[in-house]
Amino acid sequence: MRVTLTAIKADIGSIGGHIRPSVSLLKEVERSLQPHLGSDFIDFRLSYTGDDIAILMTHTHGTDNPLIHQIAWDAFKAAADVAKKEGLYGAGQDLLKDAFSGNIRGLGPGIAEMEFEERKSEPFLLFAADKTDPGAFNLPLYLAFCDPMYCSGLLLSPNMFKGFKFEIMDVSYTEGDKVIALVAPEELYDIAALLRDPERYVIKAVYSRTTGEIAAVASTTRLHNIAGKYVGKDDPILLVRAQGSFPATGEILEPYALVPYVGGFMRGSHQGPLMPVKRNSSVSFFDGPPIVSCTAYCVKEGKLSEEADAFDHPFWDYVREIASKKAIELRRQGFYGNAMLPYGELEYGGIVERLKALEGKFEIRH
Repeated sequence: MRVTLTAIKADIGSIGGHIRPSVSLLKEVERSLQPHLGSDFIDFRLSYTGDDIAILMTHTHGTDNPLIHQIAWDAFKAAADVAKKEGLYGAGQDLLKDAFSGNIRGLGPGIAEMEFEERKSEPFLLFAADKTDPGAFNLPLYLAFCDPMYCSGLLLSPNMFKGFKFEIMDVSYTEGDKVIALVAPEELYDIAALLRDPERYVIKAVYSRTTGEIAAVASTTRLHNIAGKYVGKDDPILLVRAQGSFPATGEILEPYALVPYVGGFMRGSHQGPLMPVKRNSSVSFFDGPPIVSCTAYCVKEGKLSEEADAFDHPFWDYVREIASKKAIELRRQGFYGNAMLPYGELEYGGIVERLKALEGKFEIRH
């Protein structure tokens, strides 16, 4: 059976600042989706990560389908109205346009979609991150699909000997999707040269070179590019197929034990360690730290299995301690140097006006 996975995530309101959505918001999204179950789409699941609500749907309409996107948009809009009635913080924050225009891309919510022919067993992972940007997935994807130190399947599995193709987007370009396709291992250094700058170059999709099938797809939404000003961090979402011609689930998860520093944290303007958290976790310390959840599923004829929380394991408790220590250590540096994002990522913040005002006070001395 040919099936489409659609994952869409948005911040539409939160309790007490940037903490988590209310139960009534989640219920409203579910209430809005329920009438379409079994007719417009096959199955769905809801979850939240930090203050973002994620909708996962399965259907047979393919990617970029106006009906599916409209259903998700209407659900978020309905919940945003509830958030406004409850006086929640940032009600409708990620819904940057007033009206739906046939496609949810460019309207604010992050979206990741993939269409494929179901295998006999079809395991996949849904990653949802909060208080960070799409480039947060660059390193974990690179290590899981390129590096035999992390993905032993590149050495042991004949299905992966040919490597993978990466589609990488220049998210600083706003006139359209500016994408380059590079293959590993032949162009490994070129891939690394781009991915080292996660604020500009972001992995859009990964494909198996053995089968040509899609392996992973990530959201690439940059909210400030849409709104023209800072309106919150981009809070990306990622779908990854596992096993067979793709890395095993454990190989996809292992890179997250590095808890790499990523952009985001407080006001979307700092650096912080990407902490792997359990499903439905809130944020707290310095409006963070940047967090990522991972839910594992199998799908059969479009029906989703029960979920398994990939980061709900004693091992990841230890990793979370490491992330906490890294967060505290970097926060000791306050606003200084690498603790805060570079100027280019702050261009939509108040600091720009401050620096412009100071510029006029400089004197040229000879």
